[in-house]
Amino acid sequence: MTQSSRRARALSHLVTPAIAVALVGTTTGTALADAPAATGPAKNVARSAAAGQHKPTPAAPLFFLSGILPSGQMYAYLPDGKGGFDDRSGAYVWPHFRYGVSIDPDLTGYQDGAYHVMDDGTVNLWRNGRLKKVATGWGQYNVALSPGTLGGAKHPDLLARDRQGVLWRFQTRADGTLAPRVEIGPGWNRFTQITGQGDLTGDGKPDILARDEQGILWLYKGTGDGRKPFASRVKVAPGWNQFSKLVATGDVDGDGHSDLLARDRKGKLWLYKGTGKAATPFKSRVEIGTGFNQYRDLF
Repeated sequence: MTQSSRRARALSHLVTPAIAVALVGTTTGTALADAPAATGPAKNVARSAAAGQHKPTPAAPLFFLSGILPSGQMYAYLPDGKGGFDDRSGAYVWPHFRYGVSIDPDLTGYQDGAYHVMDDGTVNLWRNGRLKKVATGWGQYNVALSPGTLGGAKHPDLLARDRQGVLWRFQTRADGTLAPRVEIGPGWNRFTQITGQGDLTGDGKPDILARDEQGILWLYKGTGDGRKPFASRVKVAPGWNQFSKLVATGDVDGDGHSDLLARDRKGKLWLYKGTGKAATPFKSRVEIGTGFNQYRDLF
C-alpha cells in the first residue's frame, strides 16, 4: 500500500464531504476554519512510501497526529514514512471538545477512529464519518489514552485517570461501547503526562510512559495480563519537563518500532525514534516541525 493510499484510507474516516452536520450530544460539526500552518521538515515531503518500510501492526501502528486549536478546529498530520509528517489536512470544528483518544478498533495496525471526550463528560466515538454516543460521566477523568489491547482481547482498551489519581481500564467492544471499568491502581496523580501507543520494548505487548512532577520519564512495561497490565515502572531519563506535551502515535518513521513525539515550550515538535529495547527505548531526538504551540491539544 502506497503512502498516498494510506493517507486516503486514514483521512477518509476523519473527514466527510458534508460541510456541516448535526452530531450527538452537545457537539456540532461546522465548516472548516483557517489557521497558520505548522512548518518544518514535516512539510512538502514526497508521498511515496519509504523503501523497506514495515507494514503497520498493533505493536507498531500507523496513527496520524491530531491537533486541536482553541477554536475547536481540528487538523490531522499523517506520517510520511521517513520520520516526519505530510501537510496537515483540516477536519471539523468540534465545539465543547475537551480531549481525544485515537484508536484502532479492530487491531489492524491503522487508526480507524477516535473517542471524543466533551466538556459535559459525554464520550462520543467518531468512526466511518459518524459520531456515536458511548458513555457519560467522564468529567471525573482528566487523562485518557488507548495504548492497545492490554489483555489480548480482540479490541483495544481505554485507560482513564480520575481526579483522585486512580487509573482505570475500560475494555472496548466491537460496537465501540465500553465495558464496566476495572481498577488498575491509585497514585497516578503524581504524573503530569501519561501516554503510549503500541510496544516500546520488543515483546509485542503495549507499554505506556509517564512523566512525574520532577520531569523524570518512566516506562511501564506491558504484561499481557488484563488484571495486572503493567510491570513495575523503570526510569527512562530526567529532563522531560522541557516539553509541554508528550504524544504517542505509533510508528512514525516506518521502521517497525513505536516512537514518541514531544512538543517543547517554544512549539517545536521532536521525534524520539523507538528502538524496541526496554533498557534504552529511544534514540536521540530529532526536530521534525515548528509552530505546534498553536494547538491547545495534540493526540
